[in-house]
Amino acid sequence: MLTDQSSWQARRAAHEARVDEWIVPHLQRRRRGEKHPVLDFLFTYYSFRPAQLRQWRPGGDPPRRLESVAWIRDLLAATAARPPHLGCFGLHEWAMVYRQTQDELRHNAWPLRLGPTGTDAVVEASRIRCSHFDAFRFYTAPARSLNLLQPTRETQTANEQPGCLHANMDLYKWSYKLSPLTPSELVADCFELAVAIRTLDMQASPYDLAALGYPPVEIETPEGRAEYTRRQRDLSDRAAPLRAALIAVCDTAPAPIATP
Repeated sequence: MLTDQSSWQARRAAHEARVDEWIVPHLQRRRRGEKHPVLDFLFTYYSFRPAQLRQWRPGGDPPRRLESVAWIRDLLAATAARPPHLGCFGLHEWAMVYRQTQDELRHNAWPLRLGPTGTDAVVEASRIRCSHFDAFRFYTAPARSLNLLQPTRETQTANEQPGCLHANMDLYKWSYKLSPLTPSELVADCFELAVAIRTLDMQASPYDLAALGYPPVEIETPEGRAEYTRRQRDLSDRAAPLRAALIAVCDTAPAPIATP
């Protein structure tokens, strides 16, 4: 019994130390009223609070909403079964600011690298093929018709593919939606991947974040597109075993009790 207790205490301490590397700076910035255009997203767009991310669970306990497990599993399995589509070049972030003024920008404290006119020109000269609904829904109105696909929530399972940055970043969301069935170490693995994906997402965005330590990936150039595709492929490869692990977690859930 002592050995078991020592084991879970060590796992809990290791988990807390690991996630504190992201949580502590975030809470410090929040107390100072300081916004971070890259990392805040992981704590504001996603609903898992810092205290919940820090809480260690061994996994194996049924989630609160058993009926959602089957939907999550279907989405993960359908995504895993498709070949990755690379070469989107992060243009979803550009479509989110298309034809906006500086004041209208989501991160309006930070300039656009190419200015509004240059940014719009990149969008208009590009082939935009975003398959992820939760990225597409943030497009500006004039950018929507420029996307080759028109994804909806209803077509999400049919559209998601394993090269998509946002589909892979959302593994973090599915990991905590399955909590407490998911071991906290797996949640942290998915969060760590989400940090790496968000970093590339914003480096390839139209914003100039070099002063924050995020040198741009200039996707408007051949060299920048090559870098983006290489890193996108690496992130897709990292996501694959995490997606498989989450599918395995789903398979351990008890079936929901049918209502008469």
